[in-house]
Amino acid sequence: MISTKQFQVGELLPSTRELGQQLEASFHTVRKAYHILEDEGLIKGEQGRGFVVKNQTPLLDKSDRLEKGAEKVQALVEELIGYGLDESEIELLFQEQLGYMEWPDRIQTCASVGENPEMARMLADAIKKQVGVKSKILDINQYESAAKYDALFVPIHLVNRFRSLRDSILILPIVYDYDPNILLSIIDQAAMGTIGLVTGKEESIPMIIEELKRSIHFEGSFVAGTIYGKSLPLFVRNSDLIMYTPESARMVEQKVPEKSRIRLEYQLSNKSSDMIRAELWDQ
Repeated sequence: MISTKQFQVGELLPSTRELGQQLEASFHTVRKAYHILEDEGLIKGEQGRGFVVKNQTPLLDKSDRLEKGAEKVQALVEELIGYGLDESEIELLFQEQLGYMEWPDRIQTCASVGENPEMARMLADAIKKQVGVKSKILDINQYESAAKYDALFVPIHLVNRFRSLRDSILILPIVYDYDPNILLSIIDQAAMGTIGLVTGKEESIPMIIEELKRSIHFEGSFVAGTIYGKSLPLFVRNSDLIMYTPESARMVEQKVPEKSRIRLEYQLSNKSSDMIRAELWDQ
């Protein structure tokens, strides 16, 4: 991700615990990896902050690269000898594999797609939080812009709109829902007949309400509105529970007590998370 510029020079990397959760690895393993990257000159540790990107290509000279490569090859050759292969068989395997190997272009640019920019941002935030992959945001009408990326993260119900791009870019269909903890919090407070919803964009309202009704089977009514300049909708003052999107978060969190608000966030299915890791992390 550093070499493909998903992390820029000067940018703070995830904490070892956060990245460990994203990769389903021990934070001790991540810490060891960070120190290796630091030795290679890619990142540096800063007291009180964590690890920051220093360079986007390793500062290894040819002799260092060959030394590290030799260590890897030696370990593999020893393992092959353990399987009973002789020198000529091992040499033949290496020659064959180098001849057959395809050297794919790395995926360097990604975008998350949504019905509008606000919902695309919610999907991009979920992907960054759960998998650690950053992406630009696109709405479904930005077809020409979509063709410029190496990979698109597309909600499964929108995939058909981008099917014609599959020959030129990687299309990853994403399955997600609202974070179960958020849904449980809503249900705990859903004895009330009305729930307030605040969004950043007017067009997000009907789509989010439909998603919520499908997820929690709420039989009450919703009152909904968007932020206006530095003001919240009037219904916020008289609502017992306010749900809000990340785009409206700054204003809502300044003016609504924490106990009376719930921030809406998506959560990817495990299969979608694994698919993104396989396509981008495991290159």
